[in-house]
Amino acid sequence: MPQDSVIISTPTDTFTVSSLQDLPDSIRALLPPELWQIQSSKPKDNQIQLVWIIIIIVLIAVLPPLIRLLWENYKQQKYKKLIAKKGPEYDLILRYSHPYYRKLTGDMQVEFLKRTIEFIQSKNFEYVGLKSDERMPLLISAAAIQLTFGLEHYLLDHFKTIYVMERSYHYGFSTQPFEGHVNYNGIYLSWDSFSKQFEDYKDGSNVGLHEMAHALAYVNFSVDDGLDPAFRGRFYEFSKIARPIFNDIQKNGSVFLGTYATTNYNEFWAVCVENFFERPETFQNQLPELYKGLCILLNQDPLAKDFIITPPGG
Repeated sequence: MPQDSVIISTPTDTFTVSSLQDLPDSIRALLPPELWQIQSSKPKDNQIQLVWIIIIIVLIAVLPPLIRLLWENYKQQKYKKLIAKKGPEYDLILRYSHPYYRKLTGDMQVEFLKRTIEFIQSKNFEYVGLKSDERMPLLISAAAIQLTFGLEHYLLDHFKTIYVMERSYHYGFSTQPFEGHVNYNGIYLSWDSFSKQFEDYKDGSNVGLHEMAHALAYVNFSVDDGLDPAFRGRFYEFSKIARPIFNDIQKNGSVFLGTYATTNYNEFWAVCVENFFERPETFQNQLPELYKGLCILLNQDPLAKDFIITPPGG
């Protein structure tokens, strides 16, 4: 029997109808008012259910983007306050300690500083064997932003923690001390090595840039959190140039890139990044095709004004 059917009994017969509206007038006149109320309430209940379903669907569709928008707006306001508060102090430190930052013009320095503060706020800095210093997160974050300044996705989002070690350390089964490394849990850096190598910015050795290069490759090829699709696509094109050069130096060596670049392709990539920023003129002269490939990949040219080739996302 249909769910909304009604059984009507008369002195001479019993019959079933699907709705009271289908009854003859003579029978409808005999029915009590309560029965009409029951029958009329069901369409209203269905309408209410439909309205709630529509409301829920709209909330599911609209609420997450709205929350993200509000969160992004909150973060931007927070960054603006931090820039206003810490900007002058950070600007002085970077002008003194960061050669890349010094070469940027005013507007680009403002953008670099904004991104650096955003990077600092997105990470948890753990200090192992030494006390924290405000310069540490600033300069480490600036090294990351230097590498990613030409990219649309620049925060290396997967990495929530950066471990700052006092000096070189042992890791795993290696008998050689490490100046830094990257794994799933975080980015590790020796502060002693980091600070000394940034002071000598022309030797092609920079553990900050080296480990950030590993971190950038990690977020684009080992995890999805922080993926930059444009960078990833360009990396495959870069490797068409870089792989044959890497294979050649594994066989014949490279005076310019050194022996560590022959370890494996990941180390070759990180060593290239160090030399790209610290010795661009020599790099361009020694390995012009590789240098050009890095310019396209990172959307930067250290020999050009303000470095950036095309505005990220443009």
